[in-house]
Amino acid sequence: MGKPKILVTNDDSIHAGGIKALVKSLMPLGKITVVAPKLPQSGMGHAITLNRPIRMKKVDFIEGVEAYECSGTPADCVKLAKSVLFKKKNPDLCVSGINHGSNASINVVYSGTMSAAMEAAIEGIPAVGFSLLSWDEAADMNASANIAYSLIKKILNADNGKNLLLNVNIPYMPLEDIKGVKVVRQADAKWVEEYEEREDPMGNKYYWLKGQFVNFDDRQDTDEFVLSNGYVSIVPIKFDLTAFEEIKDIKKIFD
Repeated sequence: MGKPKILVTNDDSIHAGGIKALVKSLMPLGKITVVAPKLPQSGMGHAITLNRPIRMKKVDFIEGVEAYECSGTPADCVKLAKSVLFKKKNPDLCVSGINHGSNASINVVYSGTMSAAMEAAIEGIPAVGFSLLSWDEAADMNASANIAYSLIKKILNADNGKNLLLNVNIPYMPLEDIKGVKVVRQADAKWVEEYEEREDPMGNKYYWLKGQFVNFDDRQDTDEFVLSNGYVSIVPIKFDLTAFEEIKDIKKIFD
């Protein structure tokens, strides 16, 4: 049957250290095709390009790996790869990352990394997003790449992996210090934000977003808890945002 076809993307750009570490770790597992943004796209969420052309250019990346830089968003990268490169024949798996910085808890909503994975899942492609809890562009990716290899190998060998969409976050520590892997839920946490008002040299006001991450959830079955205790977190997510438990009560308002 041949090696599995794996699409790899990210939101930190095709030049980021995380995606190179991820691709090198996954090369023994399948035939890798990379389509990633030309420029960093962190915080883009599920944005797609509608009002300008999208360009895709083949680039030198890693020997033996077909790679393209894309002028669009992370979600654009997946859409374009499916339609143009794979000729609408889905790859066996889409892997996004390794992101620089956490995508645990509410961060998943804003994440370009996870939106790329979600776009793949919408198209019927099993997908996993990997994020490392370090914003340092020079962060050591060895441990996270090893973990990505181990988890993707298990997924490719699983019988029930066809509908997956997983958000994987990895604590920033040596591999030998990571205690294991936990499948958990998303913590109830958010960014408490404000805009700092500033003034440019011409006297015009502008605003700079700043904030602090606050975890309101003290339960132990959450991504934030297990990450803080040295475990890799795996959160299964979905793109159907319906609050099914609220339908009955909401109906009463409008009946």
